[in-house]
Amino acid sequence: MPTKSLHRESLDLTLAAARSVTVDRLSAPTPCAGWVVADLLDHMTVQNLGFAAAARGKGADPELWIGGGLRTDPVADLVASAAVVVEAFAEPGVSERPFTLPELSGSDFPGSQAVVMHTVDSVLHAWDLARSLGTDIAPSAELVRFTLELGEQIPDGDRRLEPGSPFGPRLQVADTAPTLDRALALYGRSPTWPG
Repeated sequence: MPTKSLHRESLDLTLAAARSVTVDRLSAPTPCAGWVVADLLDHMTVQNLGFAAAARGKGADPELWIGGGLRTDPVADLVASAAVVVEAFAEPGVSERPFTLPELSGSDFPGSQAVVMHTVDSVLHAWDLARSLGTDIAPSAELVRFTLELGEQIPDGDRRLEPGSPFGPRLQVADTAPTLDRALALYGRSPTWPG
């Protein structure tokens, strides 16, 4: 399980990227196929609130996981949702609790595994958002290594081509590429996007 500091760092990366969002950039494309920046912000907000609810035993409610609504201030909503999930994950015993995550076959996951999933998801979406805005993220070496090592454990294959798959097929990058680039490629992100 990642330390609380790694989880918090992953969220801070999303918030740092979000600070560069301006109204005229909400319709900009992202590395997430079919999503613009507004969609990505909405998705991250929904995920934060959904994982927070799951940490408190309420993740089975499918309404919590529905995004796509028009947000008056999507950045403020993201910031607020980050505070909610940090608070939920800080509660005693969270790593031992079962998390119900309907988007993932409706299965229950150990809290420790759910925190890992949310940490890596936040790193990837922080990168997605930053690149959409023409910037980059600067995670710590420890967080990059954590993301890389988990990516190496997630199987590749045809399941990644299915609709709704959280990751695209692995991409090839040079063994000498920066560690973050190698980690991104394991999750189907092209480190050179949009090139």
